[in-house]
Amino acid sequence: MSKEAQPGSATYSGSPLPVEGLLGRIKPQIAQILSRSLEGRELTVEEGIQLFECRGRELQVLALVADEVRRQLVGDVITYVQVRNINFTNVCYTGCRFCEFGQRASHQDAYTLEIEEVVQRAREAWDFGATEICMQGGLNPQLSGYHYRDLLVAVKKELPDIHIHSFSPFEVQYCARRTGLSVEEVLIMFKEAGLGSIPGTAAEILDTEIRQRLTKNKLTAEDWATIIKTAHRVGLPSTSTIMYGHIDAPRHWSNHIALLREIQKETGGFTEFVPLGFIHDNTRLYASGEARPGSTGAEDITMHAVSRLMLAGYINNIQVSWVKMGPKFAQQCLMSGANDFGGTLMDETISRMAGASYGEYMPPDEFRRLIWDLDRVPAQRATNYKILRNFDRAEDQAYLAQKPATGTTTGWARGGGKEITAPATGAGRILPVIN
Repeated sequence: MSKEAQPGSATYSGSPLPVEGLLGRIKPQIAQILSRSLEGRELTVEEGIQLFECRGRELQVLALVADEVRRQLVGDVITYVQVRNINFTNVCYTGCRFCEFGQRASHQDAYTLEIEEVVQRAREAWDFGATEICMQGGLNPQLSGYHYRDLLVAVKKELPDIHIHSFSPFEVQYCARRTGLSVEEVLIMFKEAGLGSIPGTAAEILDTEIRQRLTKNKLTAEDWATIIKTAHRVGLPSTSTIMYGHIDAPRHWSNHIALLREIQKETGGFTEFVPLGFIHDNTRLYASGEARPGSTGAEDITMHAVSRLMLAGYINNIQVSWVKMGPKFAQQCLMSGANDFGGTLMDETISRMAGASYGEYMPPDEFRRLIWDLDRVPAQRATNYKILRNFDRAEDQAYLAQKPATGTTTGWARGGGKEITAPATGAGRILPVIN
């Protein structure tokens, strides 16, 4: 471990791992794989499968090794981003069986926000300190393929400095079909209109058999990869994701992560990897008896730990989804290889409609409280992981100790001096951000 971590390299440096002695107390084949990880070697798909099956003492040591590799690659900082999710329509024709967000246009709960409403929500987020908005929606046949461009233009006209992280590969494909443009032409049009990056959602599991069982109307794994690589090529970075805990298995997870790794070797365009556990409660997939009731806690830990080891040196930011797991268990995964706490969200609809138990908004001060609790260091980041604000431990902990535990409190508007009310979905005073 003599070399510093470099983009596209699986080598890194650090002090000797305190738990190396534990490797002699677990199954030899697992100890050998973990030793390879500590040496900075790239793990194979088969080795990933074996790690995904770890339980008991092997799982504990796996988590410790992943946490050590995390420390060597990215240090002890845990980042978060101030972002608002804006789901601009829930009308969708695809009928994905794992999703309860999409509705037919005739449904009583169907909605489509006017562009002016989307801009207003973006303005509220910006005034409250958000640096990013994430716009996504269902595939609404009533909307023109150019509606997505018009959303970008309108938001950027009002807020030229906000980062827009929007439109999954499925939405990009839909726009291409509706407009008659190529995928590359659509992405260039979006970029010129103000798009800064795209979410790597709609990936689910990049396996043809599994995708056909999840939905017959969604883009193929090959199309997803092609659109992502095209986005990277035209200068639009993206996140990468996996949805696990339904009708999938370790071999699907390991193959999925290995494919993301190969794409990253080719393009270098992924900013992070985000494991998303399946929320089962209200879905038709679970009601039919085909799917498991979501991932287990052990699977959540292995997913974050194994992805850290398989992606080491290639995708070095591993995010937890506090919306899927809850903030407390998200802390556990942050001790198992992850280094990013995700975003404030301010609005979150998709997971909630599927039956998620956790909130739509978590204030920045709650992120920091939970991060300090892990004896790690909080930092507010931009979408591209540039650090916008660091925090002094003594000063910030003193502030957190005196703030009200519940209830709506005030925050500082961008630029300072003007107090504003926190969004109705949550509470917490937000300190001034760096413009």
